[in-house]
Amino acid sequence: MNKKEIIELLSDNSNFDELREKADKTRKEYKGDGVHLRGLIEFSNHCTRNCTYCGIRRDNKNLERFRLDRDEIIEIAKHGKELGYKTIVLQSGEDLTYSIDKLQEIIAEIKKLDFALTLSLGEKTYEEYRAYKDAGADRYLLRIETTNNELYKKLHPNSSHANRFKCLEHLKELGFEVGTGIMTGLPEQSLESIAEDILFFKKIDADMIGLGPFVPSPDTPLAHNTGGSFELAIRAMAIVRILMPEINIPATSAMETIKENGRFIALNSGANVVMPNLAPKSAKLYSIYPKKSSDWSNISFAEANKKLSEIGRFVSSTKGFKKDKE
Repeated sequence: MNKKEIIELLSDNSNFDELREKADKTRKEYKGDGVHLRGLIEFSNHCTRNCTYCGIRRDNKNLERFRLDRDEIIEIAKHGKELGYKTIVLQSGEDLTYSIDKLQEIIAEIKKLDFALTLSLGEKTYEEYRAYKDAGADRYLLRIETTNNELYKKLHPNSSHANRFKCLEHLKELGFEVGTGIMTGLPEQSLESIAEDILFFKKIDADMIGLGPFVPSPDTPLAHNTGGSFELAIRAMAIVRILMPEINIPATSAMETIKENGRFIALNSGANVVMPNLAPKSAKLYSIYPKKSSDWSNISFAEANKKLSEIGRFVSSTKGFKKDKE
């Protein structure tokens, strides 16, 4: 697909079911019916950034801030092990309190539990990324948010779009499985821009793509904007699956937040990953957007299998690397 064809698919209201069906068949052929569960630990909502859409932005004075220490993070990971998880995702705001040495220690301890480990800590230096890789981290999530430079500057005050691209390059060079993504339906975001984003994912050969609708958050400059549509997010996700058949794509919590059974609809439209929260008390304060769905929090593999059986799917027995298929 070229940009023009992608724009046509994003805008054509008559082909929604056909596009979803094509994406689902592609997912089944290349990834199988297994759904990868990745246990999410959000360990700090402190952030040096001031992104205009994000509830944990630096200037939000109405947010109760928290940090989990090393022992708390490890205990939550052990709990995830008991529930059956094979992958842990450590996520935080861009919090400078955690030193490289401390994060290396946490990474090493989690790896001792035989997890695949994903980090989502924002923009770091090449040396920091290398230190995390040396400690055992396998994957890194860093959403590009948009490839449109003017829109990026409006969304991310005092941030460098060029550095965002450079960070993704560094992660690839260091051998991480690299995840990125966007929100759809942002103010001033065009279908042309989304098409360019999708082609960018293909260009960098990303390993995981997260696509979810924009959900306005209170106490942010975009609080009173209209949120993104569920249908547009699903269309974009389905196109990504067709273009990049071997990657991993999560059914995001934002989809479930704005649409009843949104996660199942996403899983039937090309998605093959769910990221349940293993620290629901922290998750209430990690409020990037309001009313975040918590229906899968602390779910065991047995409980997840029961849920997934409703749509003919099952929990994968692998650690969910790009080439894994069941």
